[in-house]
Amino acid sequence: MTRLSPRFPLWRALLTCGLIAASATAPVAARDLPGQGVTVQPVKSSIAEEAFQTLLVGRALQQLGYTVRPVREVEYATGHVALANGDATFMATHWDPLHADFYKNAGGDAKLSRTGAFSPGAAQGYLIDKKTADAHKITNIAQLKQPEIARLFDTDGDGRADLTGCNPGWGCEAVIEHQLGAFGLRDTVRHVQGSYAALMADTIARHRQGKPILYYTWTPYWVSGVLRPGRDVVWLQVPFSSLPGEQAKLDTRLPNGQNYGFVINTQRIVANRDFVQKNPAAAKLFEVMTLPVGDINAQNLRMRDGENKPADIERHVDGWIKANQKTFDGWIDQAMKAARD
Repeated sequence: MTRLSPRFPLWRALLTCGLIAASATAPVAARDLPGQGVTVQPVKSSIAEEAFQTLLVGRALQQLGYTVRPVREVEYATGHVALANGDATFMATHWDPLHADFYKNAGGDAKLSRTGAFSPGAAQGYLIDKKTADAHKITNIAQLKQPEIARLFDTDGDGRADLTGCNPGWGCEAVIEHQLGAFGLRDTVRHVQGSYAALMADTIARHRQGKPILYYTWTPYWVSGVLRPGRDVVWLQVPFSSLPGEQAKLDTRLPNGQNYGFVINTQRIVANRDFVQKNPAAAKLFEVMTLPVGDINAQNLRMRDGENKPADIERHVDGWIKANQKTFDGWIDQAMKAARD
């Protein structure tokens, strides 16, 4: 496991989001709060849309008396190591099983904790525009082995299809790179990497110009609210199940027999194991919090439509809590009970 040199503290490698969570409900007497005197450091990836989930967990922790520091940004692999080392407390967007290798490489269950199902039903895969799919009867990514099909999605003139893919260091990068080899697509498909948001902006612009597009995406995220599956774009199936690392034995086929190359993931709250063992209230909170994928999608789309400043995101969190006050209060009640038991 790689550790940061003491001359270069972790926080120099992290980018401050500047998102400071404010209390959303009336406080309980300080002497009754299990988190009193304990400071928590949340981390998230560079995906701005993950702030919503992260701040919601922070608000709940504040209700339990914890002092929650501003969210700091770090890529997934480094974030898992920071959690394992105690340099951070929790990450609200650990994808299981997509991030299984990050979890294992950071120390696994000996160093980390991931209980509960914060947001189940996260899908991902490859899509193309519906117009091209219908015109050429494209339903499976293996058809891109045919040079004449691949050239339809060539944007730089090299004859290969250009796949808008994942940032270096993301879990999906490893899957895409593995599958390009497993499905025999190296000669006809190029994995385009960089800033995903910028690349998708270009992809959407090409679609609006009526040009063919090929891209990877996931839900919950705003992309599928703009490029709507079944109407604007279609999911591509894969020829067989094939995943790297800790996911290698997983079958990606759905119960209906279709296979989109990825298993349905669950977003979990991953935390420092020593912290959860010493803080039963936080441990129970991480276990019982749940957030529907549809709610994340809706909030992410609001960010895409311009409500993307820190104050906007905090307002979205406040609004969600107000609309789901009974659920939120239930989480707090269960956490408080765990602290008393």
